Amino acid sequence: MKKDIETIEDIKQMIDSFYDKVKVDKVIGFIFNDVVRVNWEIHLPVMYKFWENSLFYSGSYEGNPLALHKHIHQLTALNALHFNQWVSLFNTTVDELFEGPISKLAKQRALSISTVLQIKILS
Repeated sequence: MKKDIETIEDIKQMIDSFYDKVKVDKVIGFIFNDVVRVNWEIHLPVMYKFWENSLFYSGSYEGNPLALHKHIHQLTALNALHFNQWVSLFNTTVDELFEGPISKLAKQRALSISTVLQIKILS
């Protein structure tokens, strides 16, 4: 049996593995690599804090994901396929590494985040 997501180290493992998939993904990789040209040294720690706050209510994240994704949408048209692929890669990553209530919560939060962003950006 796999362990559940319990610590910031677990979150780092999840996020690093997830973005390893994203970087080479044929559907969404270009958004990160070519459109945004993500600085991974900056982005990954922000994502650690985001997910730590999302799962453990740490208060460690300050940011505006909606504004950022609206800006990305202006650079390249995002669509439902992009969001669905993001969720799929996220869920695959969680399932590969972890199982348990917090892991399930992480996947639920990913779907909720994707849904809200789609409603706010694509509608």
